[in-house]
Amino acid sequence: MEIFYHGSSVLFDRFDLSHVLEGDGKVKFGYGVYLTSSFKSAAHYSGANKSATTHFVYTVEVPELTEDNHIDFKKPVHPDIVKKAEQKLGHTIPQKFTLDGKDFRKYIAKILGGGSDVRSEKLASEFLNSIGVEFITWPYSWKNPDLGLNIAVLDDSKVRILHVHQVELDNKQQLIPGSEKKVSL
Repeated sequence: MEIFYHGSSVLFDRFDLSHVLEGDGKVKFGYGVYLTSSFKSAAHYSGANKSATTHFVYTVEVPELTEDNHIDFKKPVHPDIVKKAEQKLGHTIPQKFTLDGKDFRKYIAKILGGGSDVRSEKLASEFLNSIGVEFITWPYSWKNPDLGLNIAVLDDSKVRILHVHQVELDNKQQLIPGSEKKVSL
């Protein structure tokens, strides 16, 4: 199991993908529960709703990332994932869409739903999850990928809340150090 963080202005006791657009209203990296390896980054994301007066950081546990249970942005898709996708779709996926996880996800969304709207992204995530892809990953910082990882978990039941902290943010939506207070659910 691995530890990640999620920032929100809402206090809840379980993740539910039916609320997927309530953060910043986007599914830029796929339809899933967005998590980060950085507590500070999660705190910043808790401020996505500028009118929010409360900010929470969820410490969560997810299954371990393995080479064949996720796709990475800007990296080739694992051959086993491509093979499973082709078998389920019933056709060969053009190689240009297998060289980058983002392009692969968008190709699946277009084939299944016709575009890049939320419905198409949801269909793509459900399809990927059905062939064993649990996560979509991308670097916390594109300029310095070693700083950490962001992930979209495609099945909300795979995210287990360990604890929640209420935090305070400054006027630039950055975590105020020492403001973390553990919250009971």
